[in-house]
Amino acid sequence: MWKLAGLAALAQLTLFSCQTTNTSSPSDEQTVREEYRPSYHFTAPQNWINDPNGLVYLDGEYHLFYQHNPFGNEWGHMSWGHAVSKDLITWEHLPLALPEYPTPGDTSTQTMVFSGSAVVDSANTSGFFAAGQTDGLVAIFTSHVHNGKDGLLQHQSLGYSADKGRTWKLYDKNPVLDLQMKDFRDPNVFWYAQDKKWIMSVVKPLEFTVQFYQSPNLKDWTFMSEFGRQGDTTKIWECPALFPIPVEGTDQQKWLLLISSGHRQKDFLGMQYFVGDFDGKTFVPQPQKEILYVDEGKDFYAAIPFNNLPASHKKPLIVGWLNDWVYANALPSATFKGAMSAPRELSLAKTGDGFRLIQQPVALTKNVEAALSEKSLVVEGEKLLDFTGESYELVATIEPGKAKNLGIKLLQSEDEATVLTYDVPSAVLLFDRTKSGNTTFHERFSSVESMPAPLINGRLKVHILVDASVVEVFVNDGQRVMTNLVFPKKHEGKITLFSTDGAATFREVRIAVPGTK
Repeated sequence: MWKLAGLAALAQLTLFSCQTTNTSSPSDEQTVREEYRPSYHFTAPQNWINDPNGLVYLDGEYHLFYQHNPFGNEWGHMSWGHAVSKDLITWEHLPLALPEYPTPGDTSTQTMVFSGSAVVDSANTSGFFAAGQTDGLVAIFTSHVHNGKDGLLQHQSLGYSADKGRTWKLYDKNPVLDLQMKDFRDPNVFWYAQDKKWIMSVVKPLEFTVQFYQSPNLKDWTFMSEFGRQGDTTKIWECPALFPIPVEGTDQQKWLLLISSGHRQKDFLGMQYFVGDFDGKTFVPQPQKEILYVDEGKDFYAAIPFNNLPASHKKPLIVGWLNDWVYANALPSATFKGAMSAPRELSLAKTGDGFRLIQQPVALTKNVEAALSEKSLVVEGEKLLDFTGESYELVATIEPGKAKNLGIKLLQSEDEATVLTYDVPSAVLLFDRTKSGNTTFHERFSSVESMPAPLINGRLKVHILVDASVVEVFVNDGQRVMTNLVFPKKHEGKITLFSTDGAATFREVRIAVPGTK
């Protein structure tokens, strides 16, 4: 049985903005325990989170559901936490939406609420809502049956809410899709208007396969086709998401299939994508000669798109989980564990090698006055910027000149820093967190990542989101992205520009702090 006391505690509404624990002066212990909490990246008030779930927009609110352990700071008791936002920066925490529950008809097992999606059933195709209601929410999730130690069965089930997600009921005829498999999960559902039907993508993780199903009412599902056994198969496949995506500079639209799977580096997790066409039944990918990864860092996983976005959003919008299962339970954040990425807008660029993904963070500081703005800084050696902080957005345009290496030291305190280095001869950007602070909590955390970043018209553009323990790096208007966690021990928050073997010109450097005016 899930603990009612724990649920009652979580039922208190909390306004999430700059992540303070209380209004009085915090004790030294509280300060240490909260030191890694991001300011403008979503975290739960306390305890463990992983995959984002049920991303959906309804009547002025962006809903973020997420995998959550209400009772501890490690994985377990998987339930759906819930928060809403009007601007994708400030979040209001709501009561637990879908908690783990006793398995109906079986007193020896429990059922966790694993990952899934949520839709607005505006036509009441499910019949769950009163006549004429157009704002009913339906959650489609994996019901994971377990006996405490072992996972026994996974199938797909429904929950529904008639009050914009504030309270939920389980469908009394769950599950709605059951193949009697131990591993069969992560349903992602959307409305396919052309054929007036719901479409679900769901994975058989151990078979590296995505299956596509259709339904007129969210309750009765029919198999259509499957896709898989290609791309990265070094790790199980999870969290599929299929959705239309625009091509930059054209009126063309393709379909994007996201899969959470393996990483370029052995035994780590990441995300890959496929671009292709979808006719309402079958996904056909473009030919590709290489594996296409969503993010080159270690800490971006399980991203899915928002459903039901308003017309003002011209591009799909995704959110991912910032962590890696290799060291996920060992993170040195004491009161919470795990965070979500800044929401990212997606599009495609047409290249000589096929379509490639473009990712840009949503506008976080559009109406925020810059905390620092510099033009045409010539750097030879090192230059300390006149700014300190641990939560900010930094945009820089750089001309390498004669420099062989150049870069930016972030979250710098004495000999501690997270270092971005651009190697000019190889046109590669490196992210070095080996001296970023606390790297010893897990033997595989300390690392250097790299990604190709060719200059465009002789310039390198970086768009960096720094937020306490989160660093997201978008290069050349989102052509490449790298996301990593870091855990500084010291908190001076300095920023240093540098170049070696010649001068580089930082044509523009702008720093602004999301959530300020």
